[in-house]
Amino acid sequence: MIRLTKRVEFCAAHSYANPAWSAEENQRVFGRCSNVHGHNYILEVTIQGEPSPETGMVMDLKVLKDVIVEAVVERFDHKHLNLDLPYFKEKIPTPENLAVVIWELLEPRLPGRQELRLYRIRLYEDGSFYVDYYGERAANG
Repeated sequence: MIRLTKRVEFCAAHSYANPAWSAEENQRVFGRCSNVHGHNYILEVTIQGEPSPETGMVMDLKVLKDVIVEAVVERFDHKHLNLDLPYFKEKIPTPENLAVVIWELLEPRLPGRQELRLYRIRLYEDGSFYVDYYGERAANG
């Protein structure tokens, strides 16, 4: 089994606010993150599979990049996550929630080879912090 990772970048703005809370409570819990601010996100998408006997590749990296750009970068880049995207109408756009949304957008777009699967989403919010998400499989054992 081989894992390969493609890295892309996108910029987006957001703020943290629980709509059930007052502005004061949001400020107390989320601090400066309750203000609109932006990040230069780095997204690493790791797939896992066996190399094709015909090509020697787990997946064509150009195809993988195109899938990531179409599903994620074009959708999120230079957007206000709270206001411009439906995914965060009900969820706070934390890196944790963003990683799950990205997984849900990417997984169905991977080519249909049965042995190929999305292994991990790693989302860097900045140079010192990242989130790893392994999909529901990780939660279910």
